[in-house]
Amino acid sequence: MARLFINPHHRMGKISAEIQGHFSEHLGRCIYEGLFVGKDSAIPNVNGMRSDVVAALKKIKIPALRWPGGCFADEYHWKDGIGPVEKRKKMINTHWGGVLEDNSFGTHEFMELCRQLGCKSYVNGNVGSGTVQEMSEWVEYMTFDGVSPMADLRKANGSEEPWTVNYFGVGNENWGCGGNMLPDYYANLYRRYQTYVRNYDPKKPIFKIACGPNGDDYGWTDTVMERCFKCPENAHGFMDGLSLHYYTVPHNWENKGYALDFDEKDWYETLKKTLYMEELITRHTEIMDRHDKKKIVKLIVDEWGTWYNVEPGTNPGFLYQQNTIRDALVAGINLNIFNKHCDRVAMANIAQLVNVLQSPILTEGDKMVLTPTYHVFDMYKAHQNAELVESFVETETIGLEDNAKVPSLHESVSVDADGKVHITLVNLSAKDGRAIESVFADAAPASVKGEIVGGEIHEYNSFENQNQVHVRKFDSARIDGNKIKFEIPAASVLHLEVELGK
Repeated sequence: MARLFINPHHRMGKISAEIQGHFSEHLGRCIYEGLFVGKDSAIPNVNGMRSDVVAALKKIKIPALRWPGGCFADEYHWKDGIGPVEKRKKMINTHWGGVLEDNSFGTHEFMELCRQLGCKSYVNGNVGSGTVQEMSEWVEYMTFDGVSPMADLRKANGSEEPWTVNYFGVGNENWGCGGNMLPDYYANLYRRYQTYVRNYDPKKPIFKIACGPNGDDYGWTDTVMERCFKCPENAHGFMDGLSLHYYTVPHNWENKGYALDFDEKDWYETLKKTLYMEELITRHTEIMDRHDKKKIVKLIVDEWGTWYNVEPGTNPGFLYQQNTIRDALVAGINLNIFNKHCDRVAMANIAQLVNVLQSPILTEGDKMVLTPTYHVFDMYKAHQNAELVESFVETETIGLEDNAKVPSLHESVSVDADGKVHITLVNLSAKDGRAIESVFADAAPASVKGEIVGGEIHEYNSFENQNQVHVRKFDSARIDGNKIKFEIPAASVLHLEVELGK
């Protein structure tokens, strides 16, 4: 029997709701068909936004949405996407699939989507192919409440009041698709561009995010922190956040493996690659700590998730893949890791929201499917804005090969504003359940209820069978003094809500 130790009295920091953020790019069928169908569509919509998708995202309390990319951001010129739709510039999406981009979804549409979702906005600016003036004018267009050319243009296009831009990314993947820059060069550009991301409303300051490293490029982090953040006792540097991108690729970039066609070896290899996120965050945090001991600059993991070969028969530039129990575990492990690093990780954005990579939602015409990943987010929403508490679980090392060994269990625990304890526990074994004894320090549980996502490792939801994987009630946990005893099934993600005695 494995023991899970929980000290609900040792609070370790607030878990930002934005850790459960999402990402939408002009890529494949994410924006068009997935989120936006236009006002004249037969698919039920409000101002062009799919009503079914919006309702599903509101249910999981989507906290923040990143747009317009991704690689698309550094070739996006925002003025192409404003004004009368019929007059907007049409272009070829050279990054993703070589398809027509008609710019019918632009700034106004994105802000309308955020309004419907009730989420914070994260806008990614164009450094790779854009100018300082272009970025400066976009910020003015979106946020300035006064008399100016850009504010007047926004009003002429139908939005009298300015919007709130909560987060602004100054470039994306500038080490790669965003310009193939070296860190010194990008750092100098960042200092310049961010100067003109002005806070027109001091009561609503924009959180500025610098382009951070690709995976384990620790030199990039060190250089950007050195050049772009200085931390005197009471002064702020040039940046509020630094991004990090890391994808779980089971095999390698040349042959990533498939979402549905995998064996038990692939299962453990995928989970091993996922757990690497822990090392990445730890090591990048150590570098950031050298420059910023007060942890003023936050780590923003704004692209993460599984990346497989596309589904056979689909456009390779659309990055469409299915989503199984394996992806549910990848989501649970990553979200647990982010929770445990909440002192530095302030936002994360899974890639991507609909129909691309590890999507919580898939659509096909007027049909919508909620994936296993969606259901994990649904369970984990209990952690949003809760306090991380000290926890530790005893594990065994499992797996089939030495280079793909993983711990048997993975957890995080928080306490919400009402004092309820939320335990999220992942069983990484493909076949074996685990008996658990949860021990509470200086506290005794008074009640417990649970919910779980799990099953045979290949199970997924299709348009023909939309409810194969779903959140199920878990009622086998029992209280024994200051302990809770239960067995977590193989290949599952569990959420327990515990009320403590007075």
